[in-house]
Amino acid sequence: MASDPRKLKPSELCRLLNSTPLGEVINERQLYRHRQRAGARIGDNKTVDLLRYCAWMHQIRHLPRPTSDADPYERMKESARARNAAHALAGRDIGAIPVVENPDRKDRASRDFQYFCESYFPLTFHLAWSPDHVKVILKIEQAVVHGGLFALAMARGSGKSSIAEVACIWAVLYGHREFVCLIGSDEGHACDMLDSIKTELDSNDLLLADFPEVCFAIQSLNGISNRANGQLYKGKRT
Repeated sequence: MASDPRKLKPSELCRLLNSTPLGEVINERQLYRHRQRAGARIGDNKTVDLLRYCAWMHQIRHLPRPTSDADPYERMKESARARNAAHALAGRDIGAIPVVENPDRKDRASRDFQYFCESYFPLTFHLAWSPDHVKVILKIEQAVVHGGLFALAMARGSGKSSIAEVACIWAVLYGHREFVCLIGSDEGHACDMLDSIKTELDSNDLLLADFPEVCFAIQSLNGISNRANGQLYKGKRT
């Protein structure tokens, strides 16, 4: 079923507008700023009305420009300077952090590691848990929240790495632990696990929905880690 153009999700609207021969004309960050500026005139908290959005953009585009008696050349230079400064700042400042989509889910998952796995990683943990899995999950939860050590072996292919990776994410997102250490069997395995964690923080929509204070800043980098040094939130470095 085709999407209703008057109730498009921001991601759907961006894909639609970028599907013309012009190529990419907008991204979700730019659309977010437009939604903040236009308010309820172009949609609600979750969707955008394409027709109202186009009308609003047309109105903004054709607003009369103020006249000035200043020197035209100096005015042009100042305009270029301001435009370049605005573009630079817009590219660095991530703007307002979105609200948490499901506070109840986020709060429950803070105390229940198994629920966290099931709620935020349904594609990874789509099979039923075995008694061994439940035992491992409870031991990890105990070690992360209260401390302690344990050693437990599991069969190859039983999901050890996935559970360990998600445990690291759970520990740091909720601040249960300031630092975590995940050790792989060799350098290649360790790098693969680190890449997996980075991918979840960068592309998991469920994590973005409930942990925007972390994932929104990461996803705003658009995969270019060098931008992190200059990234801003309300004028301060993230």
